Amino acid sequence: MSGLLNASVLVQASYFIAAALFILGLKAMSSPVTARGGIVWAGYGMLLATVVTFLTPGLHNIALMLAAIAVGTGLAWWSGKTVKMTDMPQMIAIYNGMGGGAAAAIAVVEFIRSAHGHPHSPLVASLAALGALIGAVSFSGSCVAYAKLQGLMKKTFTLPGQNAVNVVLSLATLVAGVAVVAGDPPNLTLVLAFTLLALLLGIVVTLPIGGADMPVVISLFNAFTGLAVGLEGFVLGNPALMIAGVVVGAAGTLLTQLMAKAMNRPISNILFVPMNAGGKDDSPEVTCNMRSLSALDAASMMRYAQKLIIVPGYGMAVAHAQHKVWEMASLLEEAGVEVKFAIHPVAGRMPGHMNVLLAEAGVPYEKIFDLEEINAEFGTADVALVIGANDVVNPAARTNKSSPIYGMPILNADHAQNVIVIKRGQGTGYSGIENALFCGDNTRMLYGNAQPVVGEIVQHVKTMS
Repeated sequence: MSGLLNASVLVQASYFIAAALFILGLKAMSSPVTARGGIVWAGYGMLLATVVTFLTPGLHNIALMLAAIAVGTGLAWWSGKTVKMTDMPQMIAIYNGMGGGAAAAIAVVEFIRSAHGHPHSPLVASLAALGALIGAVSFSGSCVAYAKLQGLMKKTFTLPGQNAVNVVLSLATLVAGVAVVAGDPPNLTLVLAFTLLALLLGIVVTLPIGGADMPVVISLFNAFTGLAVGLEGFVLGNPALMIAGVVVGAAGTLLTQLMAKAMNRPISNILFVPMNAGGKDDSPEVTCNMRSLSALDAASMMRYAQKLIIVPGYGMAVAHAQHKVWEMASLLEEAGVEVKFAIHPVAGRMPGHMNVLLAEAGVPYEKIFDLEEINAEFGTADVALVIGANDVVNPAARTNKSSPIYGMPILNADHAQNVIVIKRGQGTGYSGIENALFCGDNTRMLYGNAQPVVGEIVQHVKTMS
């Protein structure tokens, strides 16, 4: 008996230490300077929590657990080593979804155990059902997000009467969940129906959401996963899951709110009135007269400028151009040009996407500024270089009340004395919204894939004294 007690105390103490490591790691991730260390500390916490679980008294199915850990570790190691930086958003989406799916699976297993003679209190059963609902929605919704970002699915798909379908499906799922909780013991057919309805709800809600809203959606599902894990931690009486889930859920919720604020759109608007994307291939062309320039002209404008602000977007990520962009910026700095990078909170396809790409290319953190820090400086910049960004620099957000992005805070690239936009073609971009910046008197378009175009600029800069 004392041996079991000592083992239980050791497990609980280890869970507490693991939870502390999770919190410290998350705190360290708030700064690019300490983020790598934060990931390592959080990883140590997860390793500790996983290993010490095997000391839990009365543990069963150890062989299956080891097999699952081996398979999961192998797949994670391989995917982490081989994933391209441009594919990182969909990787994060699917990894996040797996967490929600795991939480939902835990709830289903607990209902099965309850149906076979291990009943839970009504409160615990309610928490399990709520965790199953949130986790299943996060899992299936994240799978849809992954399919869209990976190009496996049409960018948007809206059902007739989409919002009505969302409401009816949500009510049906809730009714099924209440019926499961009220069952004594739970009806396994109802459990299956409830789980399938929750999975379907996640799919139906996410299908209409376009790429312009995807960073917020990924962040929201991250919050859902954390909340689901926290709820299942209460069901299992596992403090590590409780604390980790609550911390991730709270952090994800705050990030989602910040990103929604950056788009000036409430979360309900993003989910139920999505900004549909036209897509790269079928987007209409901009109707105004856009004036172009050559790579040589662009190189001259930037080489003899005093201040240059670079605005990276998803086009830079697709072209793998971040290394060439930093090479160009370094050459210009050596020539005496002040160079800064401006990042919008929702640039790219996931939170912090552009920051990660620039860090990978070796851009110093002190040269990267967010919207609030850099916006006032565009008026003093000789050149603003926009690389594959669209909505985050669209002046229509300030002036056009009929625009879907009206009221969204943008980077004031149009305030610079000269604006150069590197863009593959004359289409409106991923979101399908025409960009008034392209029509500005101080804007010139440089057409082509960002990597070779910036490479050509680099060669021209090298020849200038």
